[in-house]
Order: sequence, then structure tokens, then C-alpha cells
Amino acid sequence: MPGKKKTPEKIRVRFAPSPTGPLHIGGARTALFNYLFAKQHSGSFILRIEDTDKERSNQAWTDEIIEQLNWLGIEWSEGPDVGGKFGPYKQSQRSDIYKEYLEKLLAEKKAYYCFCVPEDLEAKRQDQISRGLAPKYDGTCKNLSEKIIESNIKEHKTSVIRFFIHDKKVKFHDAIRGEIEFDTGLLGDIVIAKNMDTPLFHFTVVVDDFLMEISHVIRGEDHLSNTPRQMLLQEALGFSHPTYAHIPLFLNTDKSKMSKRQGDVALKDYHDKGYLPEALINFMVLLGWNPGTQKEIFNLNELVKEFSLEKVQKSGAVFNLQKLDYLNGYYIREKSISSLTKLCLPYLQPLNTNQYNVKQLEKIIEAYKARLKKLSDIKELTDFFFVEKLSYDKKVLTWKEMGDREVKESLETSVKILSNTEKWDKKSLEELLVGAAEAFNTKNRGYLLWPLRVALSGKEASASPFEIAEILGKEKTLQRIGDAIDKFI
Repeated sequence: MPGKKKTPEKIRVRFAPSPTGPLHIGGARTALFNYLFAKQHSGSFILRIEDTDKERSNQAWTDEIIEQLNWLGIEWSEGPDVGGKFGPYKQSQRSDIYKEYLEKLLAEKKAYYCFCVPEDLEAKRQDQISRGLAPKYDGTCKNLSEKIIESNIKEHKTSVIRFFIHDKKVKFHDAIRGEIEFDTGLLGDIVIAKNMDTPLFHFTVVVDDFLMEISHVIRGEDHLSNTPRQMLLQEALGFSHPTYAHIPLFLNTDKSKMSKRQGDVALKDYHDKGYLPEALINFMVLLGWNPGTQKEIFNLNELVKEFSLEKVQKSGAVFNLQKLDYLNGYYIREKSISSLTKLCLPYLQPLNTNQYNVKQLEKIIEAYKARLKKLSDIKELTDFFFVEKLSYDKKVLTWKEMGDREVKESLETSVKILSNTEKWDKKSLEELLVGAAEAFNTKNRGYLLWPLRVALSGKEASASPFEIAEILGKEKTLQRIGDAIDKFI
């Protein structure tokens, strides 16, 4: 029944994204913090889809949110895909519930119909700003008679439903930021519904949090200013207040708010580029949370034990891509070569991988495992293995002050050595070529090995010529050296 108070008996938290676009990586971090807090306290983590924006909401975005959270390894006990006793978990399916509570506020004169047209509201807003006042609704429709309201509704005049905001101080304790106080006199009466069938965010979130018995609301600090509005609605409806905790926002390196203009913001962008879920979990938790030690590597189970809201910082968290690359590289190196090869293969699909068997592909990945920052790097690093003929400038073959004659002589020496060898494995090739390189030029092995490596890869930076030659095989190795020699004829 509307107005009946409930006090949650256990920890229940929720992540409530709007399906109007891809899941923001900051939203994924909010979901992670909620998940860790719930798991740590043996509580419940709920996924709720806030899709009251009918024009912008899309089921495809809901599907992507669920898919990406599953990929991260974040699980929920209640949600649109798994159900639960407090469902439905999509706001678009809860219209009758919201209508009941809207009617309660209207009947108790705690909300009212407003028929002001947008043009007049904007003109008043600009006037207030010009006079140095905080723009807020001036209450034009606050005291309309029942007769006028009924007449306007019958005439189908455009209207919204506003909630009475009384001038007072709203104080609450934020689990991260401490004591917070707001002056509600600066807010003005807020719109809580476009009509009885179209409730808006401030209203729906209050009703849902109450009915779903949410004990803690853990969300981004951009919602901090929403809290007094929602607390006043809770009081008007006879609801108890959940505990609030507002986590810091992601910032760019210049301390500006992270936006699409300055880089990727969707979790899927990082997924598609080949960042591993364990690396992103580790990275995201360190953006805003400090374990109080020098430890940087955490898996999900360790985080459940060590995470706490008390160690979440108040200031914005700088999104350091270099740190993410470092962590991702660490987790890549922790993978077995068979697992890593499976993860890398989708990024090699545009290339002709069928010419190699699984063991050979594993050797290719192994040769570049330590160089990978993200899985998608593998294509650019190893593309030369999958083409018949390389294309590169012959200048790249030159080591230091070598001239064309010296480069050609170096390559011809490699052909002579490799043509006569029968053992074609990395270890044997390395022993053979290192010895030959020292004999070719006593000052530096590079005079033999650099032109050879470039001839095999076409790149200034690559794996060793021994690893590459082993994978290419004798015939293709000699062919590529021959192609390099032809550049000097």
C-alpha cells in the first residue's frame, strides 16, 4: 500500500542504467562498486533498467548492458533477465505502480498539475538569470482551483505534474563524503511526471528503491545534487531513506570530465579493442578506491574481501590509459599460450591464418605475448606472417652506417648459412646465427642479424629472426631473404 514504511533488513543495492546508449565505463565501475559491496556483506545486487525515456530507450542497449556486465563477471541476483520477487525490473513495465503513487501525491496536495508553456518558462528562467537569481519555477500553477485544473485537463492542455518543494535544509550522511547539507529553497517545485503515464527519473527512482527495499544507493557524484529532491519525495510518500554513497567521476588527464570527444567512454570499446575483463575490473576499482597498500593487482575474489566504501576517495579519478595498458599486459602474460591464442584469433580473422596449424599459431602468439598491450595489437604485430610477399622500404634493412653493398653482403651470408642447415628450430637457429653474426662483424651482431630480421618481417621492430624463421619454415625464410637481396640489384 502507498505510504507504508519499510526498512530493509539486509544489504540490497542496485545498478540502474538507462538503455539510451552503450554502457559507459564509468557506469560499469558503479556496477562493480555495488557488486563488491553487496558480495562483501552477503547482500543482494539488483540490476534495474530505467527505460522511462521511451523515445531514446532501446532493447538493443539493454541487451548490450547485460552482455557487457556478464563479460566482466559481474553477477546480479535480481534483474530483467533473471527475475525476482520485486519485479518487474524494467521501469517501462511498472507504469501502474507509478500511477498509484502519483495519485497519492496529487490527492494529498503534495503535487499539482502545471500548465505553463515551455516558452514562458524559458523567458522567466532567463529573466531570473539576468537578475542574478538561481533559476527555478515561480509557482504560477501552484494554487490553481480544482475547477480550472479540471477544465484545462478536459481541454487537453499540455501539462506536467510538479512536486511541492518546501524551503528547508536537507541534511544527510554520505558514506563517502560525510555530512552533506542542501538548501531546498534554491530548487523550486520539480517536475516528476509528464503525465500520469509518463513518470520521470526523480519520482520513479524513489518509488523503485522503496519497493525493491534498497538499503544503499551507491552512484556517481553527478547524482549528488539529485539526493535532496529524492529525499523530499521519500518523506512525502512516507518512505525511509536509504544510505547514500556518491563515488568520484572519471576525469581525463587534463582533469576535465571524461567525454566521448576525448576518447572511448563505452565499456564495449575497450572490450572490442582486446582489453581483458580481469584487467578492466582491476583498473576500474583503483579509479576512486585506495586499498591503503602498495598492492596493485587484485582479482575479483580478492576485491570482495578488501573493498570498502570507507577507502573510496572524494576527488575525481584520472583515467590513465597507460595504467590500463600496464595491467592488461600483465593479465595477458598470465594467460596460458593456448588460452591467449584463442583470444587473439578473432583479431587475426582478416588474415590468412589457415596456412598455419594450431601449434604454429601458438608459436606466433608466444613470440609476441610480451609485447601485447591489448589483444587487438596482435594483428599489426604479426601480419607479416600471413602474406606471400612483404612490402617495405629497403632503407629499413640498413643497420647503422651500413651501405647497400654491406647490406647485400650480410643478407647473402645469411642465405649461405641457412641454406646448409638441417636443424630448423629456434634454439638451433639462434646458436648458428649468433655465432655467424660474431664472425661477420666482431663489433656488433646487428650487422648480420638486423638485415636478416627486417628481411623476414619487413618491420623495424619485431620478434627475433630465430623465432620468425622457425615459424616461417626454411623455404619461406630463404625466399624472403632473396626478396630483400633483389632490392639491391
